[in-house]
Amino acid sequence: MPTDVKVPTLGESITEATVGQWLKKPGDAVAADEPIASLETDKVSVEVNAPVAGMLAEQLVAEGATVEVGAIIARIGEGGGTTAAPAAAASSKTQAAPATPAEAAPPKADAEASHDAALTLSPAVRRAVLEHHVDPSKIHGSGKDGRITKDDVLAAAQAKDGGAPVHEPEARAPASAPAQATASKPVPAPSGERTEERVKMTRLRQTIATRLKEAQNTAALLTTFNDVDMSAVIDARNRYKDLFEKKHGIRLGFMSFFVKASALAARDVPSVNARIEGDEIVYNNYLDVSVAVSAPKGLVVPVVRSADRMSFAEIEKTIADFGKKAKDGTLGIEDMKGGTFTISNGGVFGSLLSTPIINPPQSAVLGLHRIEERPVVRDGQVVVRPMMYLALSYDHRLVDGREAVTFLVRIKEAIEDPTRLLIDL
Repeated sequence: MPTDVKVPTLGESITEATVGQWLKKPGDAVAADEPIASLETDKVSVEVNAPVAGMLAEQLVAEGATVEVGAIIARIGEGGGTTAAPAAAASSKTQAAPATPAEAAPPKADAEASHDAALTLSPAVRRAVLEHHVDPSKIHGSGKDGRITKDDVLAAAQAKDGGAPVHEPEARAPASAPAQATASKPVPAPSGERTEERVKMTRLRQTIATRLKEAQNTAALLTTFNDVDMSAVIDARNRYKDLFEKKHGIRLGFMSFFVKASALAARDVPSVNARIEGDEIVYNNYLDVSVAVSAPKGLVVPVVRSADRMSFAEIEKTIADFGKKAKDGTLGIEDMKGGTFTISNGGVFGSLLSTPIINPPQSAVLGLHRIEERPVVRDGQVVVRPMMYLALSYDHRLVDGREAVTFLVRIKEAIEDPTRLLIDL
C-alpha cells in the first residue's frame, strides 16, 4: 500500500510553503529519510524527506504550487529502481522484441549514474544549476569526495558565458510521458538579439520585499554615521590570530569585536535594543544579534542568541556555522527566529557607505563597510589610517538622535581601544 508524503511542520506561525523543486521523479528509487523535494517558506528552504524506502509512485503537486502543512504532496510505493510508463511497456511488447540483458544494461547503468550524481547536489547547488542552465554531469566537483559545490557551478556558468560550449540539461518529461522520450532543447536566441527573461520571485524574495517595504511604511527611519579607526583591532587580530585559531579551532575575525562592542553600547543606550508593541516599549535585558548573511536565494539573518554573554570564540564559531549553513542551504527556521538587533556587513562586498533598513520589530541596525586607508589628523599631523564608516539606521519613534550618536560613539571608543571590551568600559 502506498505511503503518503506530507508537508512537515515548518515552524511557529508558518502554515504554508511553495514547492521549490522536485528532487526525485516518479519511478525513482528512494531511501528512507532521503530528500525528495524542497519547499520554500518565508524564511528558509526546507527539504521533504521520504518517510519510508521504496519507489516514488506519484507527485501530487507541481513545482511552484503552494501547499499547507500536513498536505499530501506525493506517494511512495514498494519496490525500487526506475520504471517505464505503462503505455511504453505495452508498446514495447507489440512493436519490438524484448531487450537482451546486455542491451538493457547501459540504460540502467546510466540511470544509476545519474541517480548517484543527483544525490551529491545540495539544494543550493541544484538551484544554481537551474538558474545558470549548466549541465552538472559536465562539471568536475572540487568538494569532498568529488561533490559539486556552488562555486563549481558558477565557474562553469562563467566559462559558458565566455564562449565555452554550453551544455543545457534536458528538460524533464511529464510523468505521463514514456520514460524513453526526451524533451527538445531550447533554441538559443540569435547573437545580438535583445531578449528578456521572466522569473517568478521566490517566496523568500517576496517576504524580503514585503518586510522591507513594511519597515519603510511603518517606522520613522533615520540613519546616523560615524567613522572608526581600525588600527587597534587590526593590530590585535594580527598579533593573536594564530594563537586564537590554535586554541579555539576558528579564525579570529572582525565581527566578534563589533558584536561585543554593540553589547557594551546597548547597556548605555537600551532603546537601540528595544521594540515597540502597541503603546508600550519593550526593553530586552539580553542581546540577540541578527547577523545578515548572503545566501544563494537572498539575504538571510540568522540570530546569535545571548551574544552579550558570549566569548569572542563562541561568537566566531556561531557566525562561521551560520555562514556554512547559508551557503549549503541548510539554515533552519529556528536559526532565524527572533533577534533584537541587527549587524549588516556590506564591507565584505566592497561597500563604502550605505543606509541599511531595520528588520521589524527591531528598532536599529548597524551597517559595517569596507576598511579603507584614508588621511586623518592625529596630534596635529596628517597620517594614513585604516578607516571604516559606520551607519546606524534606527526607528526615530523610539531612538532619539542623541541616543543614536551616543551608541555609535561607544562602539567607536571600544573598537579604537579594544581594552574597553575586556574591562567593561
